Amino acid sequence: MKKFKNFLKNYKTMILLILAMIIGAICGLIFKEDAMVVKPLGDLFLNLMFVIIVPLVFLTIALAVAKVQHPKRLGKIMVSTVVVFLITSVIAVGIGFISTYFVDLVDTGDSSSIRELFDGEVASDTDLNFLERTVQLISVDDFTGLLSKDNVVALLVCALIVGFSMRMSGEKAEPLLKVMESAHSVVFNFIKITMYYAPIGIGCYFASYVGSFGASIATGFLKVAILYALVALAYYVIMYTLYAFIAGGKKAVIAWWKNILPSTFTALATCSSAACIPINIDSAKKMNVSDDVADTTISLATNLHQDGSMLGSVFKIMFLVCLFGTNVADAGTTIQILITALVASVLISAVPIGGGTISEMVIISMMGYPVAALPVLTMIATVIDAPATALNAVGDTSCTLLVSRAVDGKDWIDKNKVVAEAEIKEKNKKSKRK
Repeated sequence: MKKFKNFLKNYKTMILLILAMIIGAICGLIFKEDAMVVKPLGDLFLNLMFVIIVPLVFLTIALAVAKVQHPKRLGKIMVSTVVVFLITSVIAVGIGFISTYFVDLVDTGDSSSIRELFDGEVASDTDLNFLERTVQLISVDDFTGLLSKDNVVALLVCALIVGFSMRMSGEKAEPLLKVMESAHSVVFNFIKITMYYAPIGIGCYFASYVGSFGASIATGFLKVAILYALVALAYYVIMYTLYAFIAGGKKAVIAWWKNILPSTFTALATCSSAACIPINIDSAKKMNVSDDVADTTISLATNLHQDGSMLGSVFKIMFLVCLFGTNVADAGTTIQILITALVASVLISAVPIGGGTISEMVIISMMGYPVAALPVLTMIATVIDAPATALNAVGDTSCTLLVSRAVDGKDWIDKNKVVAEAEIKEKNKKSKRK
């Protein structure tokens, strides 16, 4: 009974949202276009989310920069950790793109009807060159422009600058920091209250989508869930085994599979990477990773490295690409998708509260899609949450093996095993003396 209560506590929101989507899909299939009558109830949820986007982005990013603290760590470990994070993140995004490139995640026919439903058109700046588009994306020509949800990337850049400015101001910025922390708490609770209405809003939106486009869009979300689960499973088995082999050969692979399951099941049970930190550290040390590498790398990886979120960002983008009929074969579009996925994923990992919403708004903004598509990304995030969390958590431990290889050399397993055994003997001697 206790386990069941814990399960409901961890998955309650996701279960309610999935049930709302299923009920909405059934209503859409039954009532077809008449289901559009409930779209205003979905718009209400969307509007509540929109009004909080600007303060959420500004306060979260600015505070994250202003309050960042660098724990003591060996320089070599830190450099190796960052390099491993970067390489594995790029690999995850690449695999996500390849996995979805040849699959039509959703078939909606005429994309012009989609634009009409979203009450907005895909941004088109064909007269601007790359540099002009970039400047337009990251800046505005008036302060009031930062208060618009349509300029979320420019707002993000401004928040970063404010955060660094506060750090430079030192103690003089302390009063402002306290005010912003208080405001951020209020914003978070605003979102928490709004999410109580989320199942109704999402359900009504889904009903209107399915009513307009038929079963194709509902099938699209089911296809995303199944495809993501299969890709996540393949990534879990193949890539993490490969990383272990690169790190330490057969010995590392055996140690990996002998110790990684507790973290996997904990992630699936709790849907929380943070809950896996102590288990990941313990598992890494059982794999003969040194204490300093395990403690430092996993602590950083939990916040900065998330393979599941990287894959998820690509799936979200590719779903919108199919939804709006974007030409993904164009090289420029491909590069744009990969860069957007990386940037959006970094935001998820770097921002503890509200990171998902900010990430999804960045995807919409950088890809030039209407902001009314936000609920679509929320639905995708819901259906892939469990396997994504598992990859996020397990990937943290995988990084420790690669960092150990870089820091302690190719024979790190044997070296650290000898050191660990010597430490145990020394502890036993001290205990006997006492």
